[in-house]
Amino acid sequence: MELIFVHGALVRDGQWWWQRSAELLEERTGIRSRALALPSCGESSPEQVAGGLVADAAALRAALDEVDEAIVVGHSYGGTVIAEAGRHPSVARLLYVSSYLPDVGQAQGMIMSGESDPVSIADNADGTLGVSGYDAVSFGNRFLQDTDDATQRAAWERVTAQAASAFMTPTSTAGWQGVDSTYIVCGQDRSTSVELQRFHAARATRSVELHTGHHPFISRPDLVVEQLEALLQ
Repeated sequence: MELIFVHGALVRDGQWWWQRSAELLEERTGIRSRALALPSCGESSPEQVAGGLVADAAALRAALDEVDEAIVVGHSYGGTVIAEAGRHPSVARLLYVSSYLPDVGQAQGMIMSGESDPVSIADNADGTLGVSGYDAVSFGNRFLQDTDDATQRAAWERVTAQAASAFMTPTSTAGWQGVDSTYIVCGQDRSTSVELQRFHAARATRSVELHTGHHPFISRPDLVVEQLEALLQ
C-alpha cells in the first residue's frame, strides 16, 4: 500500500504541505507517501500549465499507474482532481480533507461560487489566477490560524498562480463514486465553509468532523493519521 497526496489550489510544493503527516504515517504504519506535482500550478513542464484540471488528472492517473494499491488523499481542489482522474484499479481508498466530491459537469469555480465569504482570487491576465489582497499575515490568519507564525510564513512562500482552466473546466467523470472513502470536515475552517464541506462529506462513505482549520495535516497530523489508520484496518 502506498499513499498519494493531492494538494489544494493556488499553492506549490505539495510535499512540504504533507510532510508532517507523511513522517508520522511512516513512523506508525511503515507506509511511505508522496505528493503529486500539479501541472496547473507550474510544478511540471511549463507547457502543461494551461492543461489545467485535465493535466492534473492525467498526472494523478500516471502516478497511480506506477503502484499496485494506493490510498489517495485529496485536499480542497485535490478532490476535484480525483474526480476527473476517474476510476483507477490501483485506488483502494480515498481520504478527503475539506475537499470536494463533484458530480459530472461541475467545475471547481462553480462549486466555490456559492460561498458567502469566498477566497479573493484575481485574474492575472495571462491564463492564470492567483489569490488577491492577502499578505503572509492575512493568508495565515485565514488558512492556517491553528499553526505557528513560522509555518504560516512558510506556507505563504508557497502560494502560486494556477491555470484558470483548473477552475473553469467541468469534470467529465466522478472518480470518487463506488470507492470506499472518508471525509474530514474541518470545523474551524476559514477557507471552505463547514456547510459546503458537509454537503460533499455526505457523498463519502463516512465522515468525521475535527476541530481544526483548513490544513489539519499540518496543524494536527496525529488526527489525520488516525483516520488513515482506520482506513487500513
